[in-house]
Amino acid sequence: MQIYLPIAEVSVNAFLLLGLGGMVGILSGMFGVGGGFLMTPLLFFIGIPPAVAVATEANQIVASSFSGVLAHFKRRTVDLRMGTVLLIGGLVGSGLGILLFNYLRSLGQVELLVQLCYVIFLGIIGALMFVESLNAIRKSKKAGGAVPTRRKHNWVHNLPFKMKFRVSGLYISVIPPLLVGVLVGVLAAIMGVGGGFIMVPAMIYLLGMPTKVVVGTSLFQIIFVTAFTTMLHATTNFTVDIVLAVLLLVGGVIGAQIGTRIGVHMKAEQLRILLAALVLAVCGKLAFDLLVMPSELYSLGAGGH
Repeated sequence: MQIYLPIAEVSVNAFLLLGLGGMVGILSGMFGVGGGFLMTPLLFFIGIPPAVAVATEANQIVASSFSGVLAHFKRRTVDLRMGTVLLIGGLVGSGLGILLFNYLRSLGQVELLVQLCYVIFLGIIGALMFVESLNAIRKSKKAGGAVPTRRKHNWVHNLPFKMKFRVSGLYISVIPPLLVGVLVGVLAAIMGVGGGFIMVPAMIYLLGMPTKVVVGTSLFQIIFVTAFTTMLHATTNFTVDIVLAVLLLVGGVIGAQIGTRIGVHMKAEQLRILLAALVLAVCGKLAFDLLVMPSELYSLGAGGH
């Protein structure tokens, strides 16, 4: 069933969009990521203009994240204090990101910026997560199935302005979570992502939070930052396509509930290695498109002489 998207100005199969929304919702519930890092490139691949894909996807992330976080609240695996600190940084970052997005849109460079951001960030984070997850699985096999839970103290624990985060069992400076929040906010505005694919590894490896608390806390922060980003895009760029958003949203809400149930039955190391593989696959496809495109443009130019 083909449906016309008024802002994107393209016709797309409605069931395809519902399916994509559902698939990304499942990822959201399983991994604590908004799923935008996967959905936004998928929207590019089916012909949605990047500016519309980025702004509308931020809207869908709000719904799937909200659906996922409700399930985590029931299990008491959300650190509200940590989530609030990350949120303050995220709101500042998304405001800065919108300013940069609008400036580059006026120069006509938004599409290239968005795709380059995806390739760079997904490549680095996917590789780091993949290596770390393999190491964790090896250690768990050596230790007879038990992964060492001893937390390492790093430079983060020596910074000032310390605060107690009871749910996470941490007593650390608020500076690193604030900075992580700012970075995620900027990426939410430019890339149409919740930023979970950066936030989740940062919370585990930089802040030292337990994996079971990370997923719910990440989703809690993502809801507010992406809602704020969507509002800014809608009022400054007018690039939020309501028809597209509703179809993605319906699929996303259903998928998030399924994903949360699947995630409970999997080990943390298995979840992380699956997420790493997904991140690297999307990165590879985007990098391939970026590398192939210039040669096609060049051959077209040569034919015109």
